[in-house]
Amino acid sequence: MNKLIKISFLLDGRMFSVETKSDRRLLDILREDAGITGVREGCGEGECGACSIFFNGRLANSCCIPAIAAEGAEIDTIDGFSKTEEYSIISQAFADAGAVQCGFCTPGFIMASAALLRENPRPTDNEIKIGLSGNLCRCTGYTMIIEAVRLASGRMARNV
Repeated sequence: MNKLIKISFLLDGRMFSVETKSDRRLLDILREDAGITGVREGCGEGECGACSIFFNGRLANSCCIPAIAAEGAEIDTIDGFSKTEEYSIISQAFADAGAVQCGFCTPGFIMASAALLRENPRPTDNEIKIGLSGNLCRCTGYTMIIEAVRLASGRMARNV
């Protein structure tokens, strides 16, 4: 049975409520109901990272989260994150390293990079590869993305 439910959660620092069918994914709520376009659907299976968000402070794939699980949660998307100094440093590092081509995967990579750098401010190249392993890019390859995270790490260390 696909009944209507009401869910409320903190979205990018503001309370958001929606009445929706119980079988919807959080990704669909974010894009269709909240108008958050930086959260993207690539694979719909949690393999590509294009739909990455912070769910209660942890990196998560919104395509794999039932909407009902968001009740009472704190959700930060690339749209809200883009207003932070942390985002400014990481996104500039991506631009400086040439780690952006078509841009489809970039929001997910930026969110994953932020999660990695929060846990490990000075990662090795291997730790960067592991930290970004849930994200896929078809355009740039990964060398420039790894360089971008390296750059961001150094810049964030100087800003502390």
